[in-house]
Parts: sequence; C-alpha cells; structure tokens
Amino acid sequence: MNAASAPSKLYSDDVSLIVVLLDANPFFWASSAAAAGDSASSHHPTTTLPFSKLLNHVIPLLNSLLLLNQFNQVVLVATGVNSCGYIYDSGDGGGGSAGGSVPAICSEILRRLEEFVVKDRLQGKGPDKVVATGVSSLLSGSLSLALCYIQRVFRSRARHPQPRILCLQGSPDGPEQYVAVMNAIFSAQRSMIPIDSCVMGVQHSAFLQQASYITGGVYLKPQQLDGLFQYLSAVFATDLQSRNFLQLPKPAGVDFRASCFCHKKTIDMGYVCSVCLSIFCKHHKKCSTCGLVLIYANKFHSYSNSKRKPFKYDFCFFFYKPH
Repeated sequence: MNAASAPSKLYSDDVSLIVVLLDANPFFWASSAAAAGDSASSHHPTTTLPFSKLLNHVIPLLNSLLLLNQFNQVVLVATGVNSCGYIYDSGDGGGGSAGGSVPAICSEILRRLEEFVVKDRLQGKGPDKVVATGVSSLLSGSLSLALCYIQRVFRSRARHPQPRILCLQGSPDGPEQYVAVMNAIFSAQRSMIPIDSCVMGVQHSAFLQQASYITGGVYLKPQQLDGLFQYLSAVFATDLQSRNFLQLPKPAGVDFRASCFCHKKTIDMGYVCSVCLSIFCKHHKKCSTCGLVLIYANKFHSYSNSKRKPFKYDFCFFFYKPH
C-alpha cells in the first residue's frame, strides 16, 4: 500500500476493519482449564479461564464492534498449533449460512471453531511434533492471514475502513517463529496497521510487546480474566480516532530480545553475521543462512558501547541490556 495515498482512501468517520486473531491452541486451554480448577478449589483468585468461558467474552466483543458503527467489519481468525484459518467474516452477509440473527451467528462461529480444532489436530505430524514444538501457536501464520486480508480490502475497494489487528493470545511465544513474526510486524508497520495485543497467559509475550510498540498499537495483560469483556470493550473497542482522546494503558517495558537462528531460543547475548544479520547463540565457522565463512575475532564488537564501525569483523558480538 502506498503510504502517501492511504489517507485519501480512508473513510472520514470512525469506520473500522478489525481482524481478531483468537488463540485456539487446545493444549494451552486444556492446561489453563486445569489450572483454573485447581485455583477455584483452593479458594485463590484465578488468573486463567477455560476456552468455553473465553468465547463468552469474545463473541459479545464481536457484536459490540459491529454495533458501534453499521459500516464496521469484523473478521475472526483462529490460530492453532499447526494451522490457522478464517472463522467468521461480517462482510459475508452474516457469516455465510448462519443468517443475520445473533444466535445463529454464534452457533456458526462455535461450529466452525470445532471444525478448525479437529482439522488442525489432523494436520499435525504426530505426537512427537507436538511435544517438540511445545504449546506455542502459529502466530506468524495468523498475522500473515490478517495482513493479506487487509491488503485485499485495500485493493478491491475505492474506499476502505481504518484497519487494525487484535491478537488474543494465551499460549507462549514460539522462538522458531521469530523471523516470520518480525517480518509480519514490519509489514504491518509499513502499511500503517496497528497491532493490538491482549495476553491471557501467565507470562508476557515478547513478540506481541514488540508488535504493539512498533506498530503503535495497545498491549494489555489483564490481571483478572473474569472481567475480560470489560477490558476488551474499554480498551480495544474504540476506533483509532477516538484513541487520541483516551488514556489507554501503556506497557511498563518491552522485551526486545531476539531468538537465535541455530537453537530457536531467546538470548541475551549472541553473535550476528555481518552480511545477512543472522543471530546465533554461539560462534560458528560458517553462517547457516547465507553461507559466509565467518572469521573468529579476538576482540568482540559491542553494538552498545563501541564507537567503531559496526561491521569491522565478519562476526559481531552483541548483547541485550534491559532498560
């Protein structure tokens, strides 16, 4: 999308196109439901909730987004372990064969989610594949689907609404998706598409922290998920123009650490190839990405403290210093 011509194609009012990425990882939500049961039995406040209760907050959010403006468009994308797919599109005339009534649309969303979970499980390469990758969802794939859909709207209409992406993420980040996720984040930044993030897991998401920070979105990790709909409606339901007059929550800090290309782990210190900028947690004689024969330098190069030229050596050393 041409950034210079984008404002002339946008609606002048608060018409919005919201692509909601819903984490449908069955492994995470199964463990979350078990943890919620243990917390309830021990009379402690729970910070997790089962997937069925999550839908009781998400579906009313979709309805409220459509009620705010009759021209608003909402798209729901499910994010699984092995795949991702479109579940609901309000631009299809009420969600396909569901009709226009709210109960029919809700039933259609639940049916398609159930079909998606079954299909996503069948697309796995066996139980070993699931154990190896852990419980991380395919965030990079859902972000790519959302960006492709928004670009299709941009190219197919003379005027289009204000687009934004809302990520409802519960499962932890998958370090093996670092490159793909960062490419999607920079594509959204170039297209001026904010990425809002609502993390419902125990830990913060470094991927979504960077996504919201780079694209100008809102990052939120609710403390009490029992009132999730209040968080979603108060923070993420407002259009981009109304946000200029609101005091939205700001994250205390952003985790800018990268993942190494060799072991797919988040690292604080590592080595960077001076040609393709691939990141490694230990020294290698040859870059696995571009094939460059890397020369070991007796003196490492520090990006933060040294004033020398950044690529004096074929292999550079960097470290992450939290603010």
